[in-house]
Amino acid sequence: MARVIIDEKVRHGKPIIEGTRITVDEVLGMLEGGMTYDEIQHEYGLTKQQILAVIKYTASFVRGEEVYTIAA
Repeated sequence: MARVIIDEKVRHGKPIIEGTRITVDEVLGMLEGGMTYDEIQHEYGLTKQQILAVIKYTASFVRGEEVYTIAA
């Protein structure tokens, strides 16, 4: 099972994909830049499960987030 970890000895404690030095923000940047899962897998040697682990990790931050409107 692919997962995201934080290891203070790797990449200054940034969240990384376990077993790699690839950070969550790097993968998000690749996706934001328009790379497909297949392109990321080919260029960086990641699996689809690792990419999905990044998305799941990131989604956990917005799950349950409360949004308030501000009157103008």
